[in-house]
Amino acid sequence: MLPTKMTEALNKQFNNEMQAAHAYKAMATYFSDKGYQGFANFYLVQAKEEDFHAMKFYHFLVTMGEKPVLRKLEEPKNHFENAVNVVEESLAQERAVTTDIYTLATLAEELKQHSTKTFLDWFIKEQMEEEEAFRLILVKLNGIQEGGEFFLKMDEDFAQRTLE
Repeated sequence: MLPTKMTEALNKQFNNEMQAAHAYKAMATYFSDKGYQGFANFYLVQAKEEDFHAMKFYHFLVTMGEKPVLRKLEEPKNHFENAVNVVEESLAQERAVTTDIYTLATLAEELKQHSTKTFLDWFIKEQMEEEEAFRLILVKLNGIQEGGEFFLKMDEDFAQRTLE
């Protein structure tokens, strides 16, 4: 059993991860609509990854004798100006998730919830990787034209992405 405050915070993050998956699916539709199936694939895989993260919280809560509680998802942003705007939104979302994970880790430390802190260490490392990936994509996109030769090469590369 976990302290109520810890359980509530973990359930909030469980739902935040599902909300992130929902947002990534909406981002995928921007690229699908434009015919960039590689970028769409990248975002659909990203959504699956966020669902995987949500399930890690689900299973942790169950393991700790707590009940995961699903909440209503909000409508995600569905309209984007261009590919750069989509990736900027993605990076902002990942930065917000990082802040949430840090807040959870701090709470776990304050409440001396060592098992929770150990569980969250994986997410701290994951968030470093997520933010770096979107920063690098943004650097590349800022130097090319959407629909241009290098953009289409990225689209082709992203078509190969899978959830590992």
